[in-house]
Amino acid sequence: MPPAIEISYSLHSIQGAGQIPLVLIHGAGGNHLYWPPEIRRLSGYRVYALDLPGHGKTLGAGRRSISAYMEAVATWMDQIGTDRAVFAGHSMGSAIALSLALEHPQRVLGLILLGAGARLRVHPDILTGIADQSKFYNTVRMIVDWNFAPQAPPRLVDLARQRIAKTQPAVLLGDLMACDGFDVISRLGEIDCPVLVICGEEDRMTPMRYAQYLADHIKGARIEMIQGAGHMVMLEKPQEVRNYMLGFLRTISDGGSGQAEL
Repeated sequence: MPPAIEISYSLHSIQGAGQIPLVLIHGAGGNHLYWPPEIRRLSGYRVYALDLPGHGKTLGAGRRSISAYMEAVATWMDQIGTDRAVFAGHSMGSAIALSLALEHPQRVLGLILLGAGARLRVHPDILTGIADQSKFYNTVRMIVDWNFAPQAPPRLVDLARQRIAKTQPAVLLGDLMACDGFDVISRLGEIDCPVLVICGEEDRMTPMRYAQYLADHIKGARIEMIQGAGHMVMLEKPQEVRNYMLGFLRTISDGGSGQAEL
């Protein structure tokens, strides 16, 4: 698809009225391909997989705050004429999705949060390593190794390493700075929409306690733990994540969540 404003995206849609829009927001240093085909092509839903500013096919600079990325997504929605959507966010993308629910609640039909946390602190050594050209690739290797469960297929890990290494160092550093500055712990009680939290049981970046905290402090939130998966849970266990997402989306469809207003 051609870029809308600053954001390029892929769109999967089967012709027909009443499809709920699902917007997929990738994590730091990622792009729309971090969402596997099983999720990008969910049957019965209008699925947008974004490349955030500075990522993938989207040109321009990245951002250095979650709020700036959030406003870019809100502007993109205006440009394509979509008023409301379900947002699925991974890691940094989950922070963007949470921020949309807090700052633009009228636009949010529901949240699916993967590898998520109410606060996303980044170790200072990672920030220093990404900022130092001589340490950049070794730091990327360390980040990717920690993103996956130990038993993840080596080919999958290698592919993720190749993809993130193509991200401009300044963009990746900005993403990590944005994550480091994110904190909505005191505001979780304000979220008033259906929420599904998905976490890999072997996630070392945003451990299960982060997911459990979200589920405990967001009214009505559901939580699903996936065995044998790490932080990149949607790549490691795509079919399981897909099934949980479909079940959640059906509850929104069946609940009469204002599809006529989409």
